[in-house]
Amino acid sequence: MAATTEQVGRSAPAPKVNSLGLEKAAYKGAPSTLCKGCGHDTIAQRIMTVAWELGLDQTQVVKMSGIGCSSKSPAYFMGWSHAFNGVHGRMPAVATGAAVANRDLTVVGISGDGDTASIGTGQFKHAVRRNVPMVYIVENNGVYGLTKGQFSATADLGQRLKYAGLNNLPPLDICMEALAANATFVARSFAGDPRQVERLLKAAFSHRGIAVLDIISPCVTFNNHDDSTKSYAWGRQKETPLNELNFIPPYEEITVGYYEGEMEVAMHDGSRVVLKKLDPDYDPTSKLNAFQTLEEARQRQQFITGLIYINQQERPDLHELLHFSEMPLVHLPPEKLRPSREALDEVLAKL
Repeated sequence: MAATTEQVGRSAPAPKVNSLGLEKAAYKGAPSTLCKGCGHDTIAQRIMTVAWELGLDQTQVVKMSGIGCSSKSPAYFMGWSHAFNGVHGRMPAVATGAAVANRDLTVVGISGDGDTASIGTGQFKHAVRRNVPMVYIVENNGVYGLTKGQFSATADLGQRLKYAGLNNLPPLDICMEALAANATFVARSFAGDPRQVERLLKAAFSHRGIAVLDIISPCVTFNNHDDSTKSYAWGRQKETPLNELNFIPPYEEITVGYYEGEMEVAMHDGSRVVLKKLDPDYDPTSKLNAFQTLEEARQRQQFITGLIYINQQERPDLHELLHFSEMPLVHLPPEKLRPSREALDEVLAKL
């Protein structure tokens, strides 16, 4: 049967692609093997979406992880990227090595509260103090889910679990630890708030230095009861956003002049954004304010999310601190990496 004029003229809509010409499906990974409803899967989906929207080149991304349910997550997004699954608590050291060897790589570290806040605390603190250029994501559920639900170091004081009994130890606050180690970007979010997670991830990928994201990620099997601060119910009822964060991917710069009240601005994709000047109550550039806010939230049992602290003075990252060459070490020729005999003789003569 001959097609009608209307049928001939109608064509399927072109697939939506990013700045690299790739569809969103190109940023998928392997099918998840985690429990249905796990917050970690939600985070993996958000990372995939953000990576696609920002047009990240997956071949220049390396995903690092340690041990635990969280450390399985890198398999579920950006399947074309590099990945390394290290030993328990040692992800920061491996990530540091990758960042040092090839400064062109975008380093994404995926860890958990057991991996970061227990056996890996020392590694975490030193990666932060060195300002290793990476996005460091902690999928925080308060339990060791992979080994059947023991308390982790972020478990609530007085919490009771079916198999672990009563927890009589106070929790370690990952954001507090990051601040104490002089992190330049600290944020907290909730896996059940995908819009905020995506915005914080976009800001983290644009940050120079280490960006720490503590994302409360409920364990639906071992720690999702209503009294747990790591549950979906608690997050939905108690979440208190500190700020509203927006991010525009880097294309040609869009600038506006001084304005009062509101201003409508056209974006690159044709959409329009209304800018509104606010008098924010929270200042994320004050470290003292960040410490105080976190402590007050702990005492009041509030769930604070959003950008907690950012250092706008652009503290040097690891590459600058160690005076690395602009060319990644992995690409330097042997004659540049190995000192000459004359150079060695000169050094020995000074001993």
